[in-house]
Amino acid sequence: MLNLFKKSNKKKVENDYLVKVAALLIHAAKIDQDFTYNENEIIRKTLIELGADISGLDDLINKANDYEANSNQILDFTKEIKNTSEVNKLKIIESLWKIIYSNKDVDMFESNLMRRLAGLLYIDNKMMGDIKQKIKKRFIK
Repeated sequence: MLNLFKKSNKKKVENDYLVKVAALLIHAAKIDQDFTYNENEIIRKTLIELGADISGLDDLINKANDYEANSNQILDFTKEIKNTSEVNKLKIIESLWKIIYSNKDVDMFESNLMRRLAGLLYIDNKMMGDIKQKIKKRFIK
């Protein structure tokens, strides 16, 4: 019985983490007032890469949409993310840049968001710049 509770609690923690990751990605997609199909696909792929269950993906994204809509600051999204592995943080940052560059343009709100996230997630400027350039080359030709 105790083992079942531990599994259930672990699943809830993982789900909460994924909801916050998804909310952050959704926030980035919406910040330019143009949430596209391509951005949605990037979010879905990222969540699957981070371990989201495909069968519950739509529910997870709906929860994240609600969470993002009812949150008033990005700190709500980053509290748990900053404690994740460096590999997952970099995967999230890469996905954020993919979302931003998916429409071939970066506006001042998107740039500001990424600067703030670098500090909140403890990503150094060089690493952030390297990821940005890598993604930019892929999307801007």
